[in-house]
Amino acid sequence: MNNPNQTEPARMDATFAALADPVRRSILTRLSRSGEVRVTDLAKPYPISLNSVSKHIQQLERARLVERRRVGREYRIRFRPEPLTAAQAWIAEQRSFWAGALAGLDEAIAKSRGGGA
Repeated sequence: MNNPNQTEPARMDATFAALADPVRRSILTRLSRSGEVRVTDLAKPYPISLNSVSKHIQQLERARLVERRRVGREYRIRFRPEPLTAAQAWIAEQRSFWAGALAGLDEAIAKSRGGGA
């Protein structure tokens, strides 16, 4: 399910696509607090079918945000924070760029109004 040859932009796209859904964000929140959880236990609080929860988990697996392992007849899911760390770094980079760009714009506007900087 995970493609090791996936490019960094494709990984980032998969991360943000997975985070776009509130059920998937809720699943990640629960996993980050609970450690490893059985799929059936993970699905209990949601008013959707086990099959629907499994599809959400598959989306999270494609984004490498969760990892599934088999224990006997059960599947257990655990949270993997690494893709969020990469997304956070990208967001910080964008924030820094735009803060600098907007500061420069503020300065230019102030100078054009005769206020100086």
